[in-house]
Amino acid sequence: MAPVLQSSQPWVEKYRPKQVRDVAHQDEVVRVLTNTLETANCPHMLFYGPPGTGKTTTALAIAHQLFGPELYKSRVLELNASDDRGINVVRTKIKDFAAVAVGSAQRQGGYPCPPFKIIILDEADSMTEDAQNALRRTMETYSKVTRFFFICNYISRIIEPLASRCAKFRFKPLSDEIMSSRILHICDQEGLNLDSEALSTLSSISQGDLRRAITYLQGAARLFGSSISSKDLLSVSGVIPVEVVEALYAACKSGNFDLANKEVNNIIAEGYPVSQMLSQLFDVVVEADDVPDEQKARICKSLAEADKRLVDGADEYLQLLDVASNTMRALCNMPQEFSFET
Repeated sequence: MAPVLQSSQPWVEKYRPKQVRDVAHQDEVVRVLTNTLETANCPHMLFYGPPGTGKTTTALAIAHQLFGPELYKSRVLELNASDDRGINVVRTKIKDFAAVAVGSAQRQGGYPCPPFKIIILDEADSMTEDAQNALRRTMETYSKVTRFFFICNYISRIIEPLASRCAKFRFKPLSDEIMSSRILHICDQEGLNLDSEALSTLSSISQGDLRRAITYLQGAARLFGSSISSKDLLSVSGVIPVEVVEALYAACKSGNFDLANKEVNNIIAEGYPVSQMLSQLFDVVVEADDVPDEQKARICKSLAEADKRLVDGADEYLQLLDVASNTMRALCNMPQEFSFET
C-alpha cells in the first residue's frame, strides 16, 4: 500500500473511533453504554482514568450516535479545560443550555433519539470547587431535559455530591497487545514499516496512552519516512537515552561528588528535562538488585521531593544536584546532613 504521509490531519483525529463499540479495551464500559444507546435511558455519567484511554472519544461517540449529525449541534454542549468554566459560566451558559426543553425529534435511522440534551465537561477535575458546587442544583433542577457527562483523570478531584449523582465508568490503561494491534492497523493504513523492537519501544514509552503512541508514530513518520526504528521513536518522544541515565546512576554509585556534578552539568547542558530524568532514574533505582530496600526508599523520597519542587518552579540544576547527592549518600551509606531546599 502506498504511504499517504502527505495528509495534514492529525492521526489521533483521523483514527478516532466514531462508535462506542469501536473503543479499544474498555469492554465493560462498552457493554453498558451499548445498552444505554439501545434504550436511550441515559444517566449522568462520570468517565475517569489515565490519559489516552478513550474517555473523550466514548463521550463524543455516544452523543453522535444518539443525535446524529443533524441534531448534534443543537443537543450537545461540549466544554473543555481550555474554555472558561468558572462559577459564572456555570450560572449562565451551562444553566441556560440545560434549562431549554427539547421536543420529540426524528432522525434518520440509528438509535432512538432521546428527549434530552447532553453537556460534556471534559477535564472536569480542573474545575474549581465553587464551580462544581454550582453545578449540583443545575443537575437536579434540569435532570428531565439534560444529562451531564463528566470526564476526568482524577476522580478524587470531583466533589462527592457530583460524583454520587453520576454513573461511574473507569477507563483502564491499554495493554501492550491492544496498543500494538491498533498501532499496526495504523501502520498498515499509512504504509509504514515498524519492526517488533520499534513496536515494543512505542508501547513502553507511551505507558498505556494510545493518543501519545499515535502522536509519536506520526512524528517519527514525518521525520524519518516510512521505515521507523526504535531509535527514531526514542528521538521524537523526548525520552532520555538509557546510557545518560545509567551514567548519572554510576556516578552516584561511585561516591565521587565531582563526577556526579559533571554528569548533572552535562544533562542540563544537553537540555534534557529534569522531570523526565527523575522518572527514568526512579525506574533504574527500583529495578536495581544490589540496593537494599531501605536505601531505595531514601532515594525515592528524595526523587519525590525534587519532583514537587520542580512543579513549584524550583531551579532544575539545583534539584538534580540534590537528587544526585542524596542518591550518593544512600548508595554509599553516608549520613544525611543537608539538602538543597532552594
